[in-house]
Amino acid sequence: METFTAPRPLVANPDFPEQRRRALAGLTESMIDAPLRGIVADFNRLPCCFTLQCCYGHFLFSGRRDPENLVPLPAIPPVKTVEYRIAYLALCVDNTARGKQLIEALAVLPTLDPGNIQFGCADWFWERQVNSYALQVEPHRFRKEDKAVLPYGEALAIERTRDEVFRQLNMDLAGPVFL
Repeated sequence: METFTAPRPLVANPDFPEQRRRALAGLTESMIDAPLRGIVADFNRLPCCFTLQCCYGHFLFSGRRDPENLVPLPAIPPVKTVEYRIAYLALCVDNTARGKQLIEALAVLPTLDPGNIQFGCADWFWERQVNSYALQVEPHRFRKEDKAVLPYGEALAIERTRDEVFRQLNMDLAGPVFL
């Protein structure tokens, strides 16, 4: 599955209000990884966007195969490699001044760790929903994949980056950046 392409310009979408209403009506808290529930709720309060999908990012290895586990990686490596299921947030953004400001603010987040954070579009999202954008945490070499096998040390670094991205989103959503 391709998860990343370059950002596209916003296009006219007169159906945005109805699409937003339907998406939010069908959303339940149980659909969202617990650490992302507040972030998703905050984004969905913004009138210029709604969430499409998200994942906190999960690390799997022998002894920990639950694809939805949220347990931090142990500091001492129990294995040499880890399967990483990417952390991401996919949004549909309205073609308005506020929507453009939101995209500009999100596009800055990769500067936290340019080798491991991407902001852009995914063709398969865009085909289903125009003006869809994704922020993801994954090593650049795997940016077009939805999972990767990583050496343990790199997985620890990705975990730290993921946590920082979501911390930053929490701070930004609480402050003037996205208001």
